[in-house]
Amino acid sequence: MTEPYAVPVPKGYRVGVWEVREPIATGAFGSVYEARRVAADEDLAEALPRTVALKFLPTGTGTPRQLTHLRELVDREVELHRRLRQPRLIRMYGTLTVDDPARPALDGATVLVLEKAEGSLSALLTAEPRPAAGPALLAQICEGLAQLHHAGWVHGDLKPANVLLMRDGSARLADFNMAAELEGTHAYTPAFSTPDYTPPELLWSEIGERGRRIRPSADVWAFGVLAHLLLTDSFPLPGATATARRDAAAAYARGTDELRLSPELPDVWREIVRDCLTRTHADRIGTQDLLRRVEAAAGTGRSPRLPRALLPRRRPSGTAMLAAATAVVAVSALGYGVGTWADGGPEAGGAPGGAGPKVTAATYGASELRTDKGVPVAYRRLIVDSAHDCVQPEVTPALIAALLKAESGFDPDLSDPDAGREGEYGIARWTPSLLRWWIRADGVPARETPRPPLSPAESIPAVGRYLCFMEPRLDRTGLSGDRRVLLATAYRTSTKVVNGAGGVPPKYRDYADRVAHWLKEYTPPGKK
Repeated sequence: MTEPYAVPVPKGYRVGVWEVREPIATGAFGSVYEARRVAADEDLAEALPRTVALKFLPTGTGTPRQLTHLRELVDREVELHRRLRQPRLIRMYGTLTVDDPARPALDGATVLVLEKAEGSLSALLTAEPRPAAGPALLAQICEGLAQLHHAGWVHGDLKPANVLLMRDGSARLADFNMAAELEGTHAYTPAFSTPDYTPPELLWSEIGERGRRIRPSADVWAFGVLAHLLLTDSFPLPGATATARRDAAAAYARGTDELRLSPELPDVWREIVRDCLTRTHADRIGTQDLLRRVEAAAGTGRSPRLPRALLPRRRPSGTAMLAAATAVVAVSALGYGVGTWADGGPEAGGAPGGAGPKVTAATYGASELRTDKGVPVAYRRLIVDSAHDCVQPEVTPALIAALLKAESGFDPDLSDPDAGREGEYGIARWTPSLLRWWIRADGVPARETPRPPLSPAESIPAVGRYLCFMEPRLDRTGLSGDRRVLLATAYRTSTKVVNGAGGVPPKYRDYADRVAHWLKEYTPPGKK
């Protein structure tokens, strides 16, 4: 270990169902460790991966001012993780609080249980400047930004250390303790930034009581800098140090210097980077337009593979272990904001190493969705995974299954062209123009309205996304009845109608009763 860890945690230390293993990285305020699940509970074995990253953030020591600041950072990260779960954002499985008075340095620490990555973009660039996978990685990074901005959040600290790479080589955005939710056109973030990735308008911006005002265009500027670095191994503004480059950014913003991009930057990317690095935020390209252009420039939506050197071997030698440890420490701990089913997935044969029972399609998600009540095997994985992609606790596999049963009786070929102006189609009775808004996993509306027939693979995940969107829009007070049934009723009508009626409107009581019946049928004993 090359530096003392901000939060030292001994190997073998137990937190909840997790046992701490090897250190991954550290930063000024927190430390990250690999951990493995040691509980024998079969429900946990099905719901959680075998290996995770534990991010320890001390909240029980320090001065009151330090603790207030740290708590704000922790709350920002936890809130975003709880409200957003998208394919290009690193996943959080839960949070824990250490209760260990015998260890004052750990007692009271907040622990984030995060998806474990294999490395960071920062480490990749150190090992391989201008990687061949650069354009495809940029497309995925931009997709993550589009997901955040579409949901109303600003990242606030996009840089290579905060882009994590998974085992399959795909990129995920991480470190959300600077992220902030938009309030109109602005959000408010702490007065911290990485100068090389901070737009000129924020380098000397005024700091108010709530922090610094920031727009999504700040993330667009950071993306332009990152793209230039990834494709040319150089920063777009001149200077041998971050301070010199900061001064160059100020001169560029004042109009006294021009932007001189590297001649090694391909022409199609040159225009993209220029439109990201405009002098003023108002002239910067919007995120959705940026995503379309980046995807076109990259020419592929497929996940790139990590270089072999960054992928772990089964039994590394002592020298290889040292090299791997050095590469892993390059992941910033506070950049490890670190979807589904690690270690090959449950259908790969149960727990890694052959331990535990094999999970088949017929038993997938059995702890959350009964296997003996007629939910078709072909749709179990879609139903369970679609519920898991939502952080709202009301959106469960049993609810999605009950809704599909009430809507279509699980008929994937349902066609009702006389329903409304457009008709309703498929297993979830989608109206095509509405499905257009929820069919994509990245939260971006499809360019064209889907045409029937509508497949279960398209329809069921869209149900989960739509329910997840609607749940916070149902009134928290003044509604009577099971909130899950109210949510299904809102799917059939709208949140506005349900809120206005104070519950299930009379017109939809038969529908709500059917949902309630099947919800009870599909929910395993012991679950609410």
